[in-house]
Amino acid sequence: MTPSLDPLLNPRSIAMIGASSNPGRIGGMPLELLSRFGFQGGIYPVNPKYQEVFGLRCWPDIEAVPEPVDLAVLAIAAAEVTPMLRRCHAKGIRAAIVYAAGFAEAGGGGIRLQDELEAFVAESGMAVAGPNCMGFANLNTQAHTAFASVFKTAPAQDGPGTVSLLTQSGNVCAAVYAIARRLGLPFSHFINTGNEACLDFSQYLEYLAADPHTEIVLGYIEQLRDGERFVRACREVERQGKLLIALKAGTTDKGAQAVQSHTSALAGDRRVYAAAFRQLNVIEATDFAQMAHVASLATLRHRTAGKRVAVLTMSGALGAILADKFIAAGLELPDLPAELQAVLRGGIPDYGMVGNPVDVTGNVVNDPAFVRTVLQALATTDAIDAVVVYAPGYMLDRMADALADVSRQHQRLFVAIDTGLAQSRDALREAEVAVFDDLGLAVSALAPYLLWCEARAARRQAPAPRLDSTPAPSLPCNETQARAYVAAFGLDQARASAARGAEDAVRDARMAGYPVALKILSPDIAHKTEAGGVALNLADDEAVRHAYAQVTQAAARLRPDARIDGVMVQKMERGVAELIVGAARDPVFGPVLTVGLGGVLTEIYQDTSHRLLPVDEDIALQMLRELKAFALLDGYRGKPRADLAAACRSIVAVGNALLAAPAHVAEIEVNPLLIKEAGQGVAVLDALILPAIP
Repeated sequence: MTPSLDPLLNPRSIAMIGASSNPGRIGGMPLELLSRFGFQGGIYPVNPKYQEVFGLRCWPDIEAVPEPVDLAVLAIAAAEVTPMLRRCHAKGIRAAIVYAAGFAEAGGGGIRLQDELEAFVAESGMAVAGPNCMGFANLNTQAHTAFASVFKTAPAQDGPGTVSLLTQSGNVCAAVYAIARRLGLPFSHFINTGNEACLDFSQYLEYLAADPHTEIVLGYIEQLRDGERFVRACREVERQGKLLIALKAGTTDKGAQAVQSHTSALAGDRRVYAAAFRQLNVIEATDFAQMAHVASLATLRHRTAGKRVAVLTMSGALGAILADKFIAAGLELPDLPAELQAVLRGGIPDYGMVGNPVDVTGNVVNDPAFVRTVLQALATTDAIDAVVVYAPGYMLDRMADALADVSRQHQRLFVAIDTGLAQSRDALREAEVAVFDDLGLAVSALAPYLLWCEARAARRQAPAPRLDSTPAPSLPCNETQARAYVAAFGLDQARASAARGAEDAVRDARMAGYPVALKILSPDIAHKTEAGGVALNLADDEAVRHAYAQVTQAAARLRPDARIDGVMVQKMERGVAELIVGAARDPVFGPVLTVGLGGVLTEIYQDTSHRLLPVDEDIALQMLRELKAFALLDGYRGKPRADLAAACRSIVAVGNALLAAPAHVAEIEVNPLLIKEAGQGVAVLDALILPAIP
């Protein structure tokens, strides 16, 4: 059972064990911050060296503290931590923060110390943050338990906050906080998770999803320890109408697992995280400044937005640049309706654009009434969702009154980009106009935010699949057995048969009809082409006899230890394109689906789309449309259109095949899946099932 995090993140009383009178030391800085910012709860320094610190009575030991304590903060050595936690627990303290390093990350004896800590927490049910944790701050109650000097240097916060910071790095926590406070973001929580020996990122995220004082979460993730819990927490964040902006650092090498199949190599740690974020409508940030600016956009109250943008500039060149950047980032700049263009043309010279971007030209600032007319028209048309105004310096100042008034009157999101030194920036921000001083940063923040708004309005989850109890084959298995398993989920097969000798292969080829392909049949050879185990376009009996000897001998030379079950004889088929469809158990998120351009060159193309399972046919179509190669399926240059409906059914079937399989099945891959012309279906040309690596 998860312990309550409320004593950690919203304590009414705090004991600092290992207290110091020096505000530069980790046992002194939180006490100084608690005093400086006026925490109204009980503060109990504990250290036998002192009688008093920061004007507070200092107690010789935790047992001497006379009042109930919600939270103990331990600024003591690693070896002393678990014994002290036992004493705190005996006193009825429900939560603790452990600053000390020197646990599992140190190896050796540190591993033993962490094992003891984890065993105590499991036994006691105490909520313990860390170890190697900077601590927390509740900015609404001023409960500072972090040794973070950034609270002394960043602009002070007036009033309650709604933005929470949740990071797996103390330095990142401080860096993002500093940037965000310079933008005026109002914070609720400052959380550094530390080593996460007992409480992990996803548990804190669950708390923030339910926290009435949190509307936006800024997260920094190195590695999730419980991906399934993270998924549930993200869905609750979204259900509550909140926003998670996450920056993911680092990648992992799946080692031997990635060598066995294309699917694992194509998915990889980084791509799966990105897919999960997209699927869960989490904005994935690329740097600290972008995180802060996206959050700043999201704090604008009652602004409605979507991905259709109108760009209003004083310069045709800047309009073109912004149009290029916004479209490249996934936004749309729709042509404005004819009646709106007519209104704009009433005050814009013939050489100025009115379609979108709108170039009002520099002369327009001399006509404040027309500026108001333009902004009012853009605020009320149904053709767009947001308005971006580029007007540097004094030109923005000349427009500012009208822009502020229109923003106050309407729910449309207005964004101003000022590369000059406009004096009106603060007044515009007070009127809920977002103001940027850098064009690139404006695009990098605005595009993901607007796409998030768009996705939020159209959110839907794939329904839970109805899975038949089809028994999975014993592993390792050969292709015949793999094809039989996936066929049970509705995957159409290319005509194929297994042959144990050259004459059997000839017989099967005649029955299939030439030309045919021969493939080595072995449970121990995943990549047949690399083993020389494939022969294509065999046109007659003699070619089949020769190919049988060739592929079996090549496989035996490369893998003398491999079991050879003969060959598979398969009729050569034609289609529009070949796909790889693979489902694998990701070590963090569980079952994940990969779709990409198939065949032997799939890892070179790296043209893939990924989703957490389950998926339905609508999501499968989204995945196909995300591929750069989608044009090949969609009638490229007069070529036949592919049977997209059949392809989508097959993609769903591969995912369901893994979901129905027992845990020892790590991966199911169909590569290639031949997509035929519209109305003609698909054909599985090869299938692979891999066991979990012990």
